[in-house]
Amino acid sequence: MRKLCAALAAVALLVLPAPARASDNGQSIRPAMGWSSWSFVRRWPDETKMKAQADALVSSGLVDHGYVYVNLDDFYQKCDSNGFVVDSFGRWAVDTAKFPGGIKALADYVHAKGLKFGFYVTPGIAKNAVLKNTPVEGTSYHAADIADTTQTHKNYNCKNMYRLKYSSPGAQAFINSWANLMASYGVDYLKIDGVDATTVADVEAWDKALRQTGRPINFALSNNLPIAQATTWKRLANSWRTQGDVECYCGPGPNGSGFPLTDWSHVSSRFTSAANWQQYAGPGGWNDLDSIEIGNGDQAGLTADQRRSHLTLWAMAAAPLLLGTDLTNLNATDLAMLTNDRIIAVDQDGVAAQRVVNSGVNQVWRKREANGDYVVALFNTGTSGNSAVSVTWSQVGFSGSAAVTNLWSGASEGTVDSSYSATLRPGETRLIRAHPSAATPHSEAENATISQGVVESNHLGYSGSGFVNYDNVVGSSVEFAVNAASAGNAAVTVRYANGTTVNRPMSVVVNGSVVATRDYPGTANWDTWVSDTFSVPVSAGANTIKLTATTANGGPNVDYLDLGAITPVGTDYQAENATISQGVVESNHAGFTGTGFVNYDNVLGSYVEFSVNAASAGDATLTLRFANGTTVDRPMSVTVNGTVVSSTLAFPPTANWDTWATQTVTVPLNAGANTIRATATTANGGPNLDRVTLS
Repeated sequence: MRKLCAALAAVALLVLPAPARASDNGQSIRPAMGWSSWSFVRRWPDETKMKAQADALVSSGLVDHGYVYVNLDDFYQKCDSNGFVVDSFGRWAVDTAKFPGGIKALADYVHAKGLKFGFYVTPGIAKNAVLKNTPVEGTSYHAADIADTTQTHKNYNCKNMYRLKYSSPGAQAFINSWANLMASYGVDYLKIDGVDATTVADVEAWDKALRQTGRPINFALSNNLPIAQATTWKRLANSWRTQGDVECYCGPGPNGSGFPLTDWSHVSSRFTSAANWQQYAGPGGWNDLDSIEIGNGDQAGLTADQRRSHLTLWAMAAAPLLLGTDLTNLNATDLAMLTNDRIIAVDQDGVAAQRVVNSGVNQVWRKREANGDYVVALFNTGTSGNSAVSVTWSQVGFSGSAAVTNLWSGASEGTVDSSYSATLRPGETRLIRAHPSAATPHSEAENATISQGVVESNHLGYSGSGFVNYDNVVGSSVEFAVNAASAGNAAVTVRYANGTTVNRPMSVVVNGSVVATRDYPGTANWDTWVSDTFSVPVSAGANTIKLTATTANGGPNVDYLDLGAITPVGTDYQAENATISQGVVESNHAGFTGTGFVNYDNVLGSYVEFSVNAASAGDATLTLRFANGTTVDRPMSVTVNGTVVSSTLAFPPTANWDTWATQTVTVPLNAGANTIRATATTANGGPNLDRVTLS
């Protein structure tokens, strides 16, 4: 298998592995890429044409960019007046006039080129199998035992496909035998067509059958599947067609074959379906928008602008990239589009984009990738007239400025503040990568360590490929592995949703120690996400941050955790270890650190002097921790190396002597040794002083 380009490989390494998968068959962790026969070859596939397209996939260099599947679609079978001709076990017979070497020989040819082979089927059992009452391979059952001859399935070629009676064990055995035959051919990808709401049992049977073969087979469903069963398709398959065919069937040949293959209306109608289905896509299962009709220039039915928009939408939706054009006659402009690794990387990043602007002909889509970058696509979907399309960074998902790269050209557009806009020709797109200037380490919950919880994607508005739904038990948790550039107190943001009316509190455990408990109140519904930001201590380098449910309700749904700015903790100097004039060390009040605190004598001029070291000269922040159990201020002056830097720094009352507070002042330090003195400026003396911290 050829190595993908560096840009694509970098993205793959960045986001793999991810546990949020649709089917758990281990296939299609990223959307499939390759070529399918239907759009261009249509009803006339044969061995020579298939080999020529496989050859072109390699010679064009497309394979080096990830296009590896060569998929044989419908019309490879042989038919008679009763429908499909069948083999001795009731399975479709291959038309040997078209494929004289057989399917295995074709698959072997494809595999020898470092490619993968795809095949096609529809649900049910052929009428000819029932008429001949063929046996089910390896069983005592026959076609008449498992066929429901009162009902037929949708089929686009020979028709005459009866439904199966899955109440009979022989029905599953029949599908198993067919799957085993395909595995013996060397099938790597299977498209089952004619799927609808009434064929769930058939999809389940094929899913079981493919698994029992022991061969890895990417399982695809077609076409125009009902969204009401989206979670079912997601559970059973690796991709599912969200609409009817992208082909316009408006060519001059039989059944509308030939060029043009499509038109803009058939492509642009995918914008709405991609938005509606977005939440169901994720590693292991993808929304299939149908074939990519790019490769043969304008004759395919789209302008160059429309073709770029076509590929941009598919990439933003993380849809399979299965080419439908004639690879033996590639247009140079189109080949450059298809081999643009920046665009391919957007498709292969494992994230389906959300639509954030839908106004007339203007559309804007956004996705956040695992490294914290945002990919943003702007479209003018109209067929006449330029249009100014814009989006704010807050709509995209962040604030401030961002470094912008044009992904189609690769050119930097510099740093852009607050919003982005472009004037686009009809059918034109602008695809950019925005790297926020205040980017922070970003950790998706679905990639974290989960205990007593599951990854789901059945609510709107999440980022990445899903979110974590905590089990409703005490102790269910999500643990994030994060890296901090330095030690200190880090700002942590947790994005969550709570569709109930009660709090779902969680403890925050950093590197094994509980550092906080946070309440997570209701957020109106499960589609409404809010952010909770708080501070936690982190070490330089690797850290773990675990969010653990503390009640039987479990935690809220958690989308991601961001590690923000880190404030250095600084160096502590305990007052009891300093030079004390007119004061005593005590420990008779609670809450101090170290071994005690300094109780200033109630006289003007009592002081505590600290000896501190600085690695370099410059200003530092001095934080004094104190308690004042009186009702009046006890101000002090602060001197550094004998120079007053604050003459009357206030130390107000703190309710009682067990309540500690902090006061800060900026101090100039020399490189090396320094002295810092805090001196009482009234006859009341100073407050109780616990420590000072330099940062």
